[in-house]
Amino acid sequence: MAIRLIAVDIDGTLLDNQGQIPAVNRAAIREALEANIDIVLVTGRAFHHAQPVAEALSERLVMILNNGALVKHATGKTIEQTLLDRELAREIIRTTRSEREGAALIFDRSDKQQYVFEGIDWNNPNRRHYYELHQQSMTEVEVLEEFVTEPPIQVTFNGSVADMRHLDAHLRALPIASRITITRTEYEARNFTLLDITAQGCSKGSALSFWTSTCGVHRNEVMAVGDNLNDREMLEFAGQPIVMGNAVPELKRYGWLMTGENDEGGLAEAIRSIALRSSPRQR
Repeated sequence: MAIRLIAVDIDGTLLDNQGQIPAVNRAAIREALEANIDIVLVTGRAFHHAQPVAEALSERLVMILNNGALVKHATGKTIEQTLLDRELAREIIRTTRSEREGAALIFDRSDKQQYVFEGIDWNNPNRRHYYELHQQSMTEVEVLEEFVTEPPIQVTFNGSVADMRHLDAHLRALPIASRITITRTEYEARNFTLLDITAQGCSKGSALSFWTSTCGVHRNEVMAVGDNLNDREMLEFAGQPIVMGNAVPELKRYGWLMTGENDEGGLAEAIRSIALRSSPRQR
C-alpha cells in the first residue's frame, strides 16, 4: 500500500543535534510534498516552539503539538484540542510542589500567556536558549495554580533525568493518575528530561489517529518516524514505523525498521527509500 502521509517528530528526527534542519531533510520533504504525500509534524513542542520549524518547510503543514493535545495548521489555526481539566491542573501543581522546583502551564493562546511558569531557572544551560528564543510567549508568575483561569493544554515540568523519573513515579502514585496522561521525553546525553501532563488518553498516536481519520487516510498508508519515548504510540499506530538510529534504547527493542541518525540525514533516507518508492508518481 502506498504511503500517503508521513508523521515526523521534530527533535532528534527532523532536526540535527545543532537544532537545524539538514538540507537533505528539506529536500526529501519537498520531494514528498511534490509526490502528494502529506507531511505532519508530530511533536511534544508547544505552538510557539514548533511554528518556526513548520514555516521553514511549508505553509501546507499540519502540526500535532503538546504530545497530541493540540492540532494546528502552520498558520496558527486550531483544528482540534484536548484540554486538561482545570481542577486537575491545579491539583497537579499543588501535589507536586514538594517534589520539584519549576512548573509551567501551556494554553492555546497567541500572547505572552501561552506559556505561564513559576520557579524555572532559565540560567540552566538546558533551559536558557529556550527562554531567549521564546520569552515573547512566556509569563512568569509567583503562584502558578492561581493562573489556571481556563483549562490548559498541559502542565509541564523539566529537569535532570533522575529528578524527572522521581517526579514521574510520584505522579503515577497519586489518586488522579488514572485521569491524566504522563509523558516523559529523555535526553540522557544532556541529563535533561521533559515531563508533560495532558488529558487522559492524549498521545501523539491518538492525535495522529484523529487526523488521519479526518483526512481519509488509512493507518496502513501512514509512515511515522521518531526517536524518543513520547513517539511510541505514534509508531505503534503507523502502518510503517521507522526508528531513528539515534533513538532511545526502549524504541529499538520493538524491532521496527531503523534508519540513520539525525546527524546523518536518517529522516531523508527513510522518506526516499520507503515513502517515495511506494508513491505511484515514483514508479
